[in-house]
Amino acid sequence: MTADESRRTGTGPEILRTALRRNAGAMSAGTVLLGMYQAGETAFPIALGLIVQHTMRDRSPGALALSVAALAVIITTVSFSWRFGMRVLQKAGTTEAHRWRVRVAGRGLQPVAADTGLKSGEVLTIATEDADQTADIVEVVPLLVSSLVAVLIAAVALALASPWLGLLVIAGTVAVLSALSVLSKRIGSGTREQQARVARAGAKVADLIAGLRPLHGFGGNHAAFRSYREVSGEARNQAVTVAGANAAYAGTALALNALLATAVTLLAGRLAFQGAITTGELVMAVGLAQFIMEPLKLFSEMPKYVMVARASAERMALVLAAPPVTVPGSGRPAADGGLEIDCVQYGSLRKLRFHVPAGEFVAIAAYRPGAAADLMALLSGDVPPGAYEGTVRVGGREAADLSIDALREHMLVNPSNGEVFAGTLRTNIDPAGGARLVAEAVEASMLADVVALHREGLDHAVRDRGANLSGGQRQRLCLARALAADAPLLVLHDPTTAVDAVTEQLIARNIAGLRGGRTTLVITSSPALLDAADRVLVLDDGVITAEDTHRNLLGADEDYRLAVAR
Repeated sequence: MTADESRRTGTGPEILRTALRRNAGAMSAGTVLLGMYQAGETAFPIALGLIVQHTMRDRSPGALALSVAALAVIITTVSFSWRFGMRVLQKAGTTEAHRWRVRVAGRGLQPVAADTGLKSGEVLTIATEDADQTADIVEVVPLLVSSLVAVLIAAVALALASPWLGLLVIAGTVAVLSALSVLSKRIGSGTREQQARVARAGAKVADLIAGLRPLHGFGGNHAAFRSYREVSGEARNQAVTVAGANAAYAGTALALNALLATAVTLLAGRLAFQGAITTGELVMAVGLAQFIMEPLKLFSEMPKYVMVARASAERMALVLAAPPVTVPGSGRPAADGGLEIDCVQYGSLRKLRFHVPAGEFVAIAAYRPGAAADLMALLSGDVPPGAYEGTVRVGGREAADLSIDALREHMLVNPSNGEVFAGTLRTNIDPAGGARLVAEAVEASMLADVVALHREGLDHAVRDRGANLSGGQRQRLCLARALAADAPLLVLHDPTTAVDAVTEQLIARNIAGLRGGRTTLVITSSPALLDAADRVLVLDDGVITAEDTHRNLLGADEDYRLAVAR
């Protein structure tokens, strides 16, 4: 999508206009073909009436054969125009849905998060269901136009037989659509609420899946499932409400269309009885009265689909038009600048100040998990600059002044709950396929035994979220990925909590060896990692209260010894 198109997708109607403008060619072709289909359908009862009229008058075999040939041409036109018209429109609609899915997914994956107020599960629903429903507008408009063509042809044909018949069709169509427009608005508002509730239920499912293991661990799964049942029940109730509105809409449309068709048939019968129209015109009128129900039904349903498409487009606009949480700068960090936290106050952090020089391996022993989490959120960029006081400097430059690409190249922040993706061990360690230290990272993270267990080695398949790996294996896989990236500045948070003490000791020693000469910060309570660090900073009550080597702190600080000794 061009930059100009990106600027024009700030609201739901703008998104719909973009979809229509981008598929104007396909929609024009589809409209012509579907118009031919509807015209052919309309021509069938008209031709049948003319055949009856001329056959009764001429009684000629040649005229009958010509009439049969004309009907065959009409049937062929109807069949092929519908088939090719829908093929063109469905291809355009599928392609358009793909474009919007990619745009929404790309927006969600941008380095700078958008201020949407939505959970990841809600964004997923918008990127799938809402994108598909928005793209339906590509099919809806040609169907709407072709149905209108059919109604107009029928009205003109009936008007030629009797102006009263044509006037009845036009007036009846306007009355039907006016009555249904009220219901379509109700469906649109109900659908928006339904989509929001379904998205919230999807977000709850995503949260449950991500936290299922710890939920089972402390027995919180039943409470979590009850919470999901409530959210899902709300979505179900709203879906029932919308289904009721849809049923009322469909029933009303069918009743009104049938009433109009009946009125046309009765008026045509009366006119024929009075001799105002011929027998052939009566046959044509009765046939058109039956036929007109289908395009009228289609025509009356289209406003509902337009409202649904608009509701979905407005939900997509929540993601696409959301401003970024922060506006990054354009600078680059110095290669030997290290990391500096200067008088930072955020969450439980109170005027926090420390410096990690380039090439040093520093560990932070945080007595309170909340302080570690706040520090990790700060370093990972989840906290916009305006939400905290103080300064974070990376490579000698303020983080707010750095471009996202430069910051990501220089500093890698690896959380304790890193994600594992469906694929292979290799693609999880080296997603981009360009890492130089894959083998070294596998050895350092003690993942070599997992690789050796499988004949495929690093090409062993990994299921979604690492479902076929143990907790320790998943943690070591995430650590291997962080080490393989070989970032100038690496921040790790509790990278060994799921492994045994012996493996933890080896990993700590390996990290120190592999990261020699590279800046490394580890936030941990692991004695092995604290001992491997050049120095340890004690984070207590939001500030650094002590600084020394692990062994010196063990001998001199009773609180430290009680906090980290195992």
